[in-house]
Amino acid sequence: TIALTISCVSSPSVFMSMASGSEGPSSTSHRHTNRLAKERSPYLLQHAHNPVDWYPWGKDAFDKAKTEDKPIFLSVGYSTCHWCHVMERESFEDEEIGKILSENFVCIKLDREERPDVDKVYMTFVQATSGGGGWPMSVWLTPELRPFIGGTYFPPRDRGGRPGFKTVLTRIIDQVVKLKELGNRIIEALKKGTTITANAGQSPPLAPDVANRCFQQLAHSFEEEYGGFRDAPKFPSPVNLMFLISYWTVNRSTSEGVEALQMALHTLRMMALGGIHDHIAQGFHRYSTDSSWHVPHFEKMLYDQAQLAVAYITASQVSGEQFFAEVAKDVLLYVSRDLSDKSGGFYSAEDADSVPALGGPEKREGAFCVWTASEVRELLPDVVEGAAGNATLADIFMHHYGVKEQGNVAPEQDPHGELQGQNVLIVRYSVELTAARFGITVEKVNELLASARAKMAEVRKSRPRPHLDTKMLASWNGLMLSAYARVGAVLGDKDLVERAVKAGGFLKEHLWDAKRQTILRSCYRGDQMEVQQISPSISGFLDDYAFIICGLLDLYEATLQTEWLQWAEELQLRQDVLFWDDQGGGYFCSDPTDSTVLLQLKEDQDGAEPSANSVSAFNLLRLSHYTGRQEWLQKSQQLLTAFSDRLTTVPIALPEMVRALMAQHYTLKQIVICGQRDAPDTTSLLAAVNSLFLPYKVLMLADGNTESFLCQRLPVLSSMSQLRGVATAYVCQDFTCSLPVTDPQELRRLLLDGTTDTEIE
Repeated sequence: TIALTISCVSSPSVFMSMASGSEGPSSTSHRHTNRLAKERSPYLLQHAHNPVDWYPWGKDAFDKAKTEDKPIFLSVGYSTCHWCHVMERESFEDEEIGKILSENFVCIKLDREERPDVDKVYMTFVQATSGGGGWPMSVWLTPELRPFIGGTYFPPRDRGGRPGFKTVLTRIIDQVVKLKELGNRIIEALKKGTTITANAGQSPPLAPDVANRCFQQLAHSFEEEYGGFRDAPKFPSPVNLMFLISYWTVNRSTSEGVEALQMALHTLRMMALGGIHDHIAQGFHRYSTDSSWHVPHFEKMLYDQAQLAVAYITASQVSGEQFFAEVAKDVLLYVSRDLSDKSGGFYSAEDADSVPALGGPEKREGAFCVWTASEVRELLPDVVEGAAGNATLADIFMHHYGVKEQGNVAPEQDPHGELQGQNVLIVRYSVELTAARFGITVEKVNELLASARAKMAEVRKSRPRPHLDTKMLASWNGLMLSAYARVGAVLGDKDLVERAVKAGGFLKEHLWDAKRQTILRSCYRGDQMEVQQISPSISGFLDDYAFIICGLLDLYEATLQTEWLQWAEELQLRQDVLFWDDQGGGYFCSDPTDSTVLLQLKEDQDGAEPSANSVSAFNLLRLSHYTGRQEWLQKSQQLLTAFSDRLTTVPIALPEMVRALMAQHYTLKQIVICGQRDAPDTTSLLAAVNSLFLPYKVLMLADGNTESFLCQRLPVLSSMSQLRGVATAYVCQDFTCSLPVTDPQELRRLLLDGTTDTEIE
């Protein structure tokens, strides 16, 4: 009966409605305080006043479970998760349920963003035993940490034939011995079923075949009207978009290549026009609840902003459209303003829920972002000179952004009635059509809409803000580092590149333990706005290393300062020691020597974030070209071989890894600029390189210093010199270099065509 209960709760359809957005503690005078009050994680602090005897994940809880021979109840979530907060309010703040939990179980609360290793193990169990997953995740374990039952959100009491949380708890207490035996068998089966390994003598699959299959699978799931890869809910999926654009770069002349590019650009355009894009305060919400990108789930995650900024700047490179570059800048404006710490780090997320400006103390989804028609009319009452029918600024704004008197959210998009009468802004017409409708110029419309948005942004500032998760995670900061470096380099924007340098400095100062040669997973904003660490600190996981290394390589290409390259090399050597699987190839997600993590997993899916193995395959390849270390080229091949089965059958699950496989197949171009770093002639050649999207390249500067980091590792650079004393570019592939080029336009042509009239060994 319990297994049935759990599978109902964890069905995929339930999961979709649960992935995300939350609130802080709801009471101010606290009847209860538990040991979570001493933690720094915003998610754990949200539960510090529950009538539950919560423990954080760690030795104290494990020892208590063993000493008292009690099962463990593990509850996993994150601070901006809407359904986590619903379960807290309904169950964990309930005195009766709190008493049952505390008397019969050792209760552990875990922030999945702090401990993704633990989260992955038990989510693998929940998905395998119930066919679905999501957060909050509720799992019961033996004192040896073996899971025996699991689910996601439970309502507090029985309803609609579905057992509530209290019923589930009492059934588990009655059947605990039998269930524990079941748990032992399941974990052994999971160990066998989750192994990813390369067979002896095997090599990676053929890149063009895998890439073609990945394209076909994406084309099959593509939704043509609004873009994206399913009907609803729709997720941004930047990994898919980056694959499609990269696929186009090597298939420009085929109909498939052209289609791939159109799929990516159409999706990015429709998302930017949709309600998933915050038109007033910038940035992107987590996902859309409908197929037209209109009504989002309103939380904003750092990892989405990072990857989307890169996707949009890439779209601007391949299309030449300023529109996409503006969206990339808009995302970084949001992050700089609302998710940035003065230390240079980046916060994790902004919540979906907040208290409405008018209408009671209860938090509501989207309250910070939505508008009634009367609010818009009141705020923008001025008649626009020369506009047809004496139209006001409100008339023009409401027409352009689809604002309706009764609200523009369909009831099926608003199951809890939180958005009744409200409007989620979505661009309904092109600027040209809006201009024609009101008989004014396009320039005038742009000016009017910008002034309206600025006024509305001021009003938003006065509304109660959603909860901000000020935890700073190494991996997500690595993704954001890439975004500022890449966008800054493409736009030649010194401020953005400088912000990337500041982020690199933050990572080195606050999330790198030089003594132990270890990345730290997280740090926190203290009460005095200082950066705090917890004790003991959490050591970094594979994604922390992989995403930071990628960010450092991007930062080197944006600044050409070799200190970042040196640190990337150092981190890659540590990553190899800590996580590499000598037997099967590829990297484990977490330290395989940690006995409290029962499964040694290798992430085999590029999802909301890319898999760290996918990013590592690319990092190894790039680093082998920067350092001359052939073993990293081999490691990259072994990694790709370990994932052969997955790449061959369902490449759509690993689009980022398919990009790495393609990079290996097409071999990276080395673009060497001989010149002085900040000289105008060097800058002109770099601008030519950065104007193009070249997914399979490494860029390096040879400044004539034979003692430099690069010259020491790549002696061939010493033989490359400036022509006639001006900055000179060499484009090399497979150790064959083009004749030197000094003209930026000629360099651009050379990079685009991929062939030269003359080549030198």
